[in-house]
Amino acid sequence: EEQLVESGGGWVKPGGTLTLSCTGTGFTFSTSAMSWARQAPGHELEWVAGIYPRNDVYYRDSVRGRFTISRDNAKGTVFLQLKDVTAGDTAVYYCQRGGTTGGHPSSRGPGTQVTVSS
Repeated sequence: EEQLVESGGGWVKPGGTLTLSCTGTGFTFSTSAMSWARQAPGHELEWVAGIYPRNDVYYRDSVRGRFTISRDNAKGTVFLQLKDVTAGDTAVYYCQRGGTTGGHPSSRGPGTQVTVSS
């Protein structure tokens, strides 16, 4: 059974930095495209960033230059570093298998809350 578990969410001040992690089990992580999506209160789920097995990366325009997606295949983990965060980045962040450039993922984790507030 595929399972994704996110961690690292929490509260961060505007302009701050936070790193999210997601560990995947039950599938071959090293050959899987991975992505992050988020859902802010009152908004639909939106794709944030994706990474292919060979480390090609893609970002939505609003986070490009501030967020960095990376992966450690040996640990079966994908990361999302959030820098220079704003209140608009407040959301539940979800790790996904697939969905790399906004398509439908094959699985999604339970999510981790990120709150940006002073």
